[in-house]
Amino acid sequence: MAGKPAGVFTSTASMHGGQESTLLSMHLPLLHHGCLIVGIPFTEAALSHTTSGGTPYGASHVSGAGGDPQPSEDEALLARALGRRVADIARRLASP
Repeated sequence: MAGKPAGVFTSTASMHGGQESTLLSMHLPLLHHGCLIVGIPFTEAALSHTTSGGTPYGASHVSGAGGDPQPSEDEALLARALGRRVADIARRLASP
């Protein structure tokens, strides 16, 4: 896994349910394996105005007390943005 890009995501039941600490703690084993951590920069507009999940440390979803399995529009945008960033960085690293 050394030298490979990696991003993380999580889901919680509440807005202050430990998303950021969970995402950060998931980075540690990836760093031990030599992965290159990829996050979500504030150039992603949804990160600045999301009222639910999404942090610079990774994508996240707030399911709420009812356990809604569907991400909000911003959560989905941020998750896709993270996936694109991981894929783009992997592509750049693979290019000679």
